[in-house]
Amino acid sequence: MTPETKKNVDAVTMEVVGNLLLSIAEEVTTIIIKSAYSTNIKERRDVSSGIMDPEGNMVAQAENLAIHLGSLLTFIKELYKRHPKETIKPGDMFIGNDPYNGGGNHLPDIVVAAPAFEGETMIGWVVNMAHHSDIGGKVPGSTSGDATSIYQEGLKLPIIRICENDKVLDNVMDLILANTRVPRERYGDLIAQISANRVGVRRLKEAYARYNMILLDCMEELQNYAERRLRTVISDLKEGVYKFTDYMDNGGERYPDPLPITVTITIKNNFIDFDFTGTCDQVEAPVNVPYNSLLATVFYSLKALLGPDIPSNAGIYRAFKVYAPKGCLVNPVHPAPVGVMIDTCQRLPDVIFGALAPAVPDRILAAGNGACTSIVFTGMLNNNPDQFFIYHEAIAGGSGASKHADGLSGVQVHMTNTSNMPIEASEIEFPIVRIKKYGLRMNSGGAGENRGGLGIIREFEVISDGVSCTCLGDRQKFSPWGLEGGKNGASGAFYHILPDGTEIRLPNKCTDHPVNKGDIIRVLTPGAGGYGDPVKRLPQKVLQDVLEGKVSLESAKNDYKVSILQDENGNLAIDEKETTKLRGLN
Repeated sequence: MTPETKKNVDAVTMEVVGNLLLSIAEEVTTIIIKSAYSTNIKERRDVSSGIMDPEGNMVAQAENLAIHLGSLLTFIKELYKRHPKETIKPGDMFIGNDPYNGGGNHLPDIVVAAPAFEGETMIGWVVNMAHHSDIGGKVPGSTSGDATSIYQEGLKLPIIRICENDKVLDNVMDLILANTRVPRERYGDLIAQISANRVGVRRLKEAYARYNMILLDCMEELQNYAERRLRTVISDLKEGVYKFTDYMDNGGERYPDPLPITVTITIKNNFIDFDFTGTCDQVEAPVNVPYNSLLATVFYSLKALLGPDIPSNAGIYRAFKVYAPKGCLVNPVHPAPVGVMIDTCQRLPDVIFGALAPAVPDRILAAGNGACTSIVFTGMLNNNPDQFFIYHEAIAGGSGASKHADGLSGVQVHMTNTSNMPIEASEIEFPIVRIKKYGLRMNSGGAGENRGGLGIIREFEVISDGVSCTCLGDRQKFSPWGLEGGKNGASGAFYHILPDGTEIRLPNKCTDHPVNKGDIIRVLTPGAGGYGDPVKRLPQKVLQDVLEGKVSLESAKNDYKVSILQDENGNLAIDEKETTKLRGLN
């Protein structure tokens, strides 16, 4: 169906139904969060949900994690390749996680999908995805910085039934639980996903009872509407070819050199082509990006930049095309590992935004922290093998400044949208690790007329021997870039601090590193780039940044050319005469 061909659905009904479908997806997500066992889901909210039409096209997605879009958008279409539509019955439910065959972005991302029927008529699908803290593999947490094959990253689940006749298939569940180090937690999280889908199916059937076939017509027209909206925005852009290259720091110790990501974007005839030719080849390291995840990243980038209020559904895909050479970093060939693909996916919006900066200068952001800075602590409580724990956390950073505003500090950006892990929750659930420090990093936001957002410092003290940690991140070599004269944000780092004060810099892909009682792991997340000449920033804003601990007195003078005096009582004030001199205004 072309976007000009419309179903007989009035705009008001379509809007009402669209919000109803969105509310169902949001309810599914909420149920999982409230029912899950793992802190990664119930506290960090690493979960997403969506509603699909009978053909498997997404019609509504809760505002959860952008990176989950790719797999959710394609899961049902891949499911139909293995399970023809006519073989699917009410009470069925399916599970999968293989990123090369329609599953998650990496193996810890498990998708659960449930069809909704009214009688013998399929009316849609309820689909959710959650990141599980362990699904087997060579290291606890199933995400290693040195994996050379996806087989080292955990249990691969093709798209198979997990429920039949509304009953959980025990043999499938037993297989999964036998391949995780924390089976109780896996069971609780999976049952949460299954139970939430059952509620979603019930809600979808209630919607059908109210609207009958108009519900399916609205599903189709919502996609047409999203396509029309995006094409309209594209039509206002200057046609042309735009190109940009950015770099991943490396691929771990096996690949110490920078990994380039290149995109050529062509805008023509209300359509956008993305060509990633020039991107480096795939590597035997876990930074490769499955094609579905690449699609999700492009989807997010376009929507965030051009149409934040456009409904998130499959219609957006009709307005762009993505090409990436087979076997490159962003379209790898099995069995390339993909466990840390999120760091590369975080770099992709920076690449796309960098390319489109000349086309949409008023909307573009400077580079954000561009990483998913993660840490995983594993070990045993009370030396009890039955109390094995896996503590996983992704720590936020800065977002890029724009022409109109400073960047935000201490936030998840782009493809990640997980919540802060409260100190109270982490120390209650994992008393073997104590949070020593947690705050914003002074001077980590790039200087500019509008300042980049600040990164975070978080220190973990280990209070027992026999613990190991895995530290994963990027933007530790290539800093987040600024725009229009704005300066780069600070890069990130991992440190192991011994009880005697010795500091050891850890690599950005550090796997299963031993730590003992009294040791501290310090995590510094990247800031973000500034926008515009720092000398144009209002002195009062610089003073406020100093008062809030975001900018030092030295940076105020050196980067912003603002002199700030401090009296004997510690009060701060702008030295107007010196500032005028520094800025060359006299």
